[in-house]
Amino acid sequence: MSEVRRLAWQVLADLNRTQQPRSLQHTLPSALQRCPERDRSLLTELTQGTARRGLYLKALMQPLLHHPVNDPKLEALLLLGLYQIFYTRIPEHAAVSETVHLAPPAKRPFVNAILRSALRRRDELLERARPYEHSHPQWLMDQLVHDWPDQLDAYIAANQKVPGMTLRINRRAISRDDYLLQLQEAGIEAEPLEAPYAIGLQRSTDPSHLPGYDRGWFSIQDMQAQIACQSITLNPGDKILDACAAPGGKTSYLLEQAEDVEMLALEVDEERIKRLRQNLARLNLPPADVRQANALHPKIWWDGKAFDTILIDAPCSGTGVIRRHPDILWLRHPTDIDGLCHIQEQLLNILWPLLSPGGHLAYMTCSVLHRENHAQIQNFLNLHPDARCINNQGSFPGHYALPGAHDGFYHAIVQKLGNSANA
Repeated sequence: MSEVRRLAWQVLADLNRTQQPRSLQHTLPSALQRCPERDRSLLTELTQGTARRGLYLKALMQPLLHHPVNDPKLEALLLLGLYQIFYTRIPEHAAVSETVHLAPPAKRPFVNAILRSALRRRDELLERARPYEHSHPQWLMDQLVHDWPDQLDAYIAANQKVPGMTLRINRRAISRDDYLLQLQEAGIEAEPLEAPYAIGLQRSTDPSHLPGYDRGWFSIQDMQAQIACQSITLNPGDKILDACAAPGGKTSYLLEQAEDVEMLALEVDEERIKRLRQNLARLNLPPADVRQANALHPKIWWDGKAFDTILIDAPCSGTGVIRRHPDILWLRHPTDIDGLCHIQEQLLNILWPLLSPGGHLAYMTCSVLHRENHAQIQNFLNLHPDARCINNQGSFPGHYALPGAHDGFYHAIVQKLGNSANA
């Protein structure tokens, strides 16, 4: 049991760094590989749970300190101990003693005192920290109050829940009904969802342990992303650009549905493009032209022939997927939004001339912030009289899905006005 806590501490210490913190996405997979299989679910709970409740745990800890904890690694250990005390069924004596044992010898009396004081003062601490129970940074709360005042409580509640897992069936390999039977025979609880190829699992698991993983029967993709991809109409012979393709969920969706299309998938990051290629290979899909390239510099990679469809899965704040990536609450800062909006604007304006008349540009984010979504598209429409959004949601261009049973997501389908054989 001490080893799983040690691994959890290492992951959380990397996340809590003052300089160059590392996301769970980068550190947790390798920690899981080093963890005994029987303890992997506990490791996931300890790391993601502490990240999800981190700001609240800091508020719980504050009255116990006579002076700030200036060592981020030590602070991460204290937060891990507090999470076990307040949020798990681990016996209190084990949560305290094994966490204390991880600390450097010189710090063990301090860690022991803080955790035992938390046990004695539990009710008092819970009452004092109540205003911070939402565990969202104030800048995000302010933005949500502005953008979604009536949905704020539901948004926070959704982010505090542990998500299940959603599969997308590869229709080229197996039908959804047949795969549901495969899951039933394996004793895995699952249900069909609204999207035509979506299956919901009650709990997340290692996808490689599910039936047909190596045979390319399914991918992991949230239902709202599937619905957004479903809204893209493709014709045989279409030329498609996926401008920000890794890890390949949307690229592979389009390749699974389309017939005889020409797909160019770009990804700027070397490690992510490896994962993109691996995912496409596992699914046994029609070939795609996968290149490591920056979509913002088309002179380097574009052949001059217009695209019928352009997909921009834009870099964004990730505020729609906090329940799945709770370290966003630690890593994202208000100053990030200006930079992300600038990149989104550049992608839209630079790639628009590459789209054929009558073609469609699909803009998607996993953000719920207005600036990154409908406001971004409205500004684009104002600048481009040859553009119209064809999936308006009330007065908004584009369509929102807020976090709930599934992830938060936004997508807009923008058509280029003009004559085209495929229009």
